Amino acid sequence: MRTGRGKSLAVLFAAILPSLFFAGCAVGPRYSRPSAPVPDAYKETPPNWKPAQPSDQALRGKWWEIYQDPRLNALEEKINVSNQSLKASQAQFEQARATVRYNRADLYPTVTAGVSATRERLSKNRPLGQFSGGITTNDLVIPVDMSYEPDVWGRVRRTVEAARANAQASAADLQTVSLSLHAELAMDYFQARELDAEAQLLDSTVSGYEKALQLTENRYKGGIASQVDVAQAQTQLETTRAQSINLQVARAQLEHAMAVLIGEPASAFSLPVTPLNVSPPVIPPGLPSELLERRPDVAAAERRMAAANAQIGVAKAAYFPLFNLVPSAGFESTTITNWLSGPSGFASVGASAVVTAFDVGRRRAASDQARAAYDQSVANYRENVLTAYKEVEDNLAALRILENEASTQGAAVAAAEHSLSLSNNRYKGGVATYLEVITAQTAALSDERVAVQITGTRMVDSVLLIKALGGGWDAASLSTLKADASPASSEAPSTPRTIQ
Repeated sequence: MRTGRGKSLAVLFAAILPSLFFAGCAVGPRYSRPSAPVPDAYKETPPNWKPAQPSDQALRGKWWEIYQDPRLNALEEKINVSNQSLKASQAQFEQARATVRYNRADLYPTVTAGVSATRERLSKNRPLGQFSGGITTNDLVIPVDMSYEPDVWGRVRRTVEAARANAQASAADLQTVSLSLHAELAMDYFQARELDAEAQLLDSTVSGYEKALQLTENRYKGGIASQVDVAQAQTQLETTRAQSINLQVARAQLEHAMAVLIGEPASAFSLPVTPLNVSPPVIPPGLPSELLERRPDVAAAERRMAAANAQIGVAKAAYFPLFNLVPSAGFESTTITNWLSGPSGFASVGASAVVTAFDVGRRRAASDQARAAYDQSVANYRENVLTAYKEVEDNLAALRILENEASTQGAAVAAAEHSLSLSNNRYKGGVATYLEVITAQTAALSDERVAVQITGTRMVDSVLLIKALGGGWDAASLSTLKADASPASSEAPSTPRTIQ
């Protein structure tokens, strides 16, 4: 149908205005965060922790700097640049962000333009060919077509809402991966240093056992000791050497794991030997109510609830009519000379409304599926919350108990060293056999190794506590992220802000 341009525009506005009137209506439930169990206080809160102490800020941003280890700081910074798992998570977030823009485009008309040229000769023998048959004509057309589906019932807006929430969840997932990678590197680093401390202890013990063997051999040559004493001393020495060598396997594997984390070949990375001799810093747990905003995995679960809620609205919109506007305009002529002139212009507008009358329960099934998916996301969210509090309590308890164990183990080491000193004196005085010395040596070495291992475990548990607390991350960062913005942060190659 071809009409005057003014008339076609009037018809177009007449069709659009009702849709604009209804455009504010979006079916489906409004989202509100469901409740989750939140304790009033942590059961395992350290007795020396005070709310709002200055060290609370130590977990903001580069939390690993709380350990004041320049070598660890340098390694952690390399994760942001070179870790491939982090790059993959960043790419996944970029996909989610692009999906928001893709769905948001449905809020606006789609306009297509083209050009076509046809030369046609009509048959005289076709129906009514006696009137127009045998004529050769040209048909030159420049059409501009528009297709627009007014979002009367909010289907598109709910789809965009779901995509935005999923992108925010992907942003939180990126932070979860970043936190896990940084924590894994710190744990590997402290475990390697703990093995260095054990190796240092064993090497020192080997040196002492070598002197003890030399003394026993001299006593044997002098007829004071038996050959059994020499054999026992030799056995003790070689056993300790073997224990020292055995540590090299675990140490090499930790070094290789760190190489992968910082994006370097295992053959090209080497960690200098640095025995661990520090205690973990005080980690402020904060208030339990703050944990929901500090854990990126909890934030991701909450955003997926919002996305599932929006999908309920998308499913409900299928019950209502689908409107579509299809205006078209352009120029059409038989010759190039007057192709773009005013008389060659044409315009048309069309509107349609379609509603599904019968679908054998398909829309009902889709709505039920959307509601069930939302219920599932709520259960997953609450489970994430419970797990978050459990992990914090686990590591608070571990640090508290290990601190007491370290103190007790220190007393055990002192007692074992005193016992070894007495046994050595008794052996040199000929009062005791060398078996008594070996027993005392074994007990002293075992207690000293356990003390070193407790120190390493305390450092690892401090990292796990920081990870359980979210590493200083804040869910408020999600509320400022734009879909077309390039996110940036000190903790990851890109720290997402809220998608709009």
